Amino acid sequence: EGVMACPHAGSAPPDQHPLNPSAAFLGGPGEGSPCVPSLGWAGEGPGASGKNRRVCHAAARLEMGSLWEEFNRLGTEMIVTKAGRWVPEGPEGFPGWGHPLFPPPFLCRRMFPTFQVKLSGLDPLADYVLLMDFIPLDDKRYRYAFHSSSWLAAGRAEPAAPGRVHFHPDSPAKGAQWMRQIVSFDKLKLTNNLLDDNGHIILNSMHRYQPRFHVVFVDPRRDSERFAHQNFKSFSFPETQFMAVTAYQNHRITQLKIASNPFAKGFRDGDPEP
Repeated sequence: EGVMACPHAGSAPPDQHPLNPSAAFLGGPGEGSPCVPSLGWAGEGPGASGKNRRVCHAAARLEMGSLWEEFNRLGTEMIVTKAGRWVPEGPEGFPGWGHPLFPPPFLCRRMFPTFQVKLSGLDPLADYVLLMDFIPLDDKRYRYAFHSSSWLAAGRAEPAAPGRVHFHPDSPAKGAQWMRQIVSFDKLKLTNNLLDDNGHIILNSMHRYQPRFHVVFVDPRRDSERFAHQNFKSFSFPETQFMAVTAYQNHRITQLKIASNPFAKGFRDGDPEP
């Protein structure tokens, strides 16, 4: 009795989800300072940082960090479409779309680079929910200048899209399970369709975004809502910032995706680029 309801997998508007994460952390405080470690997992109370002891020791390491850095140096681009696509998936926007080298299976390719983290510092016996959201990096809209191969500000940002979060489909699970293996968000989809009713993350094309990763302790206390601000810890990796696009703009991003994506072997073995 009093245990928090199990969340549905996938994405959902914050105000329609049993965890109501908008009240818990969206736009809320940062991680805070490390809590006092001497008490271990004892007690439900907050540590020195104001966070519950079951989350304040949590640490997340971004997997494939060097690849993310390589994309980031070029200016990472992620595809968004009306239908909602894998992030970023197939070669739409690549030169020669429709060529036999770009077969239909690419319509549902996994995120690349995949957002993956390795967790540590969780209570092995406690339950946690893992989720992601995306926040605008600034209040600008952009356009790509091909003559200079750079992004330029092109006015004020469009009104913010409806805020949504993506829950990892294995949530909730014990800390031991989350720490046992790499956590992969390879089912996450993005769209620029403001009327989307499939639970996809809604973003504005030609706007810059920062993915955020959240670890939420499933508090069994009857009045757990009172402690929502203490029961989560958030992580942002600057190298995962990206520009939302409907077609890739920078040809170097195209080349790097083909060169480094294991699912793009057909492109590497096929006709060379002109």
